[in-house]
Amino acid sequence: MTGARALRVFLYGTLLDPRVFRRMAGALRPLRGALPARLPGHCRVALRGTPYPTLLRGAGEVGGLLVTLPPAPFARLAAYEGASYRLVPVRVLTARGPRRARAWAAAPWRADPAQGWPA
Repeated sequence: MTGARALRVFLYGTLLDPRVFRRMAGALRPLRGALPARLPGHCRVALRGTPYPTLLRGAGEVGGLLVTLPPAPFARLAAYEGASYRLVPVRVLTARGPRRARAWAAAPWRADPAQGWPA
């Protein structure tokens, strides 16, 4: 991430756990100011060969949280997500209307559609 801008990120997997979020994001309060959000046209499935989820385009809808991350916590979370994931643009639905955001997702060939991931 360049500059000192905060970035909206849609969280849908392990970072929904406040303990994981707090540990990985650093000093940021866990999920403070987060908005419940839904990502239509996607499903949450296992990342092949791991215990982690990824997004896959398709029928369905993925629930999660929309958070705004300052640069330092964003950098820490990006390091946690690692090389298997890339930041992709998404449009999520919230009670305040649709919002543009980013989400960490693996390349589609890394997704295992036969293995769902528990919400």
